[in-house]
Amino acid sequence: MEKNKNFYFYNTAILLLLLTTLGCSDSKKDDVPWISLFDGESLSGWTIKGGEASYEVRDRIIVGSTVHDTPNTFLTTDKMYDDFILELDYKVDSTMNSGIQIRSNSFPYYRNGRVHGYQIEIDPSDRAWSAGIYDEARRGWLNTMDNNPKAQQAFKQNDWNHYRIEAIGDTLKTWINDIPAAYLIDEKTSSGFIGLQVHSIGKDQEAGTEIQWKNIRILTDSLAKYARKSPLTPIITKNQLTLDEEKNGWKLLWDGSTYKGWRGARLDDFPAEGWIIENGELIVLSSGGEESAAGGDIVTEDLYGNFELKLDFKLTKGANSGIKYFVDTDINKGPGSSIGLEYQILDDENHPDAKLGNHEGSRTLASLYDLIKVDPDKHVNPVGEWNHARIVSKDNHVEHWLNGMKVLEYERKSDSYKKLVAESKYKVWPNFGEADQGHILLQDHGDHVAFKNIKIRPILSQ
Repeated sequence: MEKNKNFYFYNTAILLLLLTTLGCSDSKKDDVPWISLFDGESLSGWTIKGGEASYEVRDRIIVGSTVHDTPNTFLTTDKMYDDFILELDYKVDSTMNSGIQIRSNSFPYYRNGRVHGYQIEIDPSDRAWSAGIYDEARRGWLNTMDNNPKAQQAFKQNDWNHYRIEAIGDTLKTWINDIPAAYLIDEKTSSGFIGLQVHSIGKDQEAGTEIQWKNIRILTDSLAKYARKSPLTPIITKNQLTLDEEKNGWKLLWDGSTYKGWRGARLDDFPAEGWIIENGELIVLSSGGEESAAGGDIVTEDLYGNFELKLDFKLTKGANSGIKYFVDTDINKGPGSSIGLEYQILDDENHPDAKLGNHEGSRTLASLYDLIKVDPDKHVNPVGEWNHARIVSKDNHVEHWLNGMKVLEYERKSDSYKKLVAESKYKVWPNFGEADQGHILLQDHGDHVAFKNIKIRPILSQ
């Protein structure tokens, strides 16, 4: 009897020890400071943007349904997030396409408020790119699943799938059902909302098709502690063509590491001083604000006529520079910059040129320097942050864009254009700005300015 009693107490102690251990384990899991983004009862803390698809709460699940004749719709968090780890579960109809927006935004100046930013793809089609990274309403595909068959096979059709998404600094990582999927290093956007997409549908698709989300939680503290390593090789976008850019005929105008393809505006080679390459940035150094005082302007070795040019630039306080196009380096044999049409780069708040010019405002950032003033409602990121410039020239129609907004346009060689030139300092150069092709120029105005992601796409004439 005593033996049986001891055996009973021994087993009871073991059982209690196991329960205590399991309890500690569960308690440890609960210590991870997850924050729920969905209360299970309402859409409090979320706002619908973009289209008119419907969202409702059903059985503690967010349910989105497709609607005809409406663009992509997004249920977005009211709060903005920069660095985070996000986990959620979703179930999607096999005929749908959807996605999870992260670090996304909606600004009035950008395509009339269109939602744009990183999208973690939900793709139940045969392509199977779920958990790939798409840049919604901007650059298109950044990280597909073509070279990751394990991730493609991890998607469960007509069942719940689990995503883990890490956005820390410039690094984005995704997992689908615990299988590593995407690994991207990209500097485009550091903060924004999270959104649940209901994709637009065609007339032949059935309205009311559903996608469901649940268990939506986010981690914003101690990220280094909880972040996972990925065995994948990262895709790096800095000074590289994205998949869609390469497909659509874009070319790198600067390779990010050498001076290949560029020379001094009035030199056979690249300037020996005044410019440096640092951390993947092409930088003109400060020389006290004197135009071309050090290394001088640089130009492309090739000539361009019809083209689309885009690049990122970063100003320092009070800095002045410019992007010139249709430049003829043989026109001006004396001191000063080579002559060409100029997309002005300027710190409007701190440089006196902003208040000068042939027309008020015609020397401010993104203006056609000294000729046409820019849209006063332009959006400018602060000094020390990157801004995005885009110039489109096709059959003499020219557009200047800044941070995704078209800020001016004009017709080269038109009567109105010639009148502007005749009233400006450029009148001393015959047929100013009317060449059929010319160099692209980056200006050395003696101020510290950085450039990166310099890309060009030739455009065919109609």
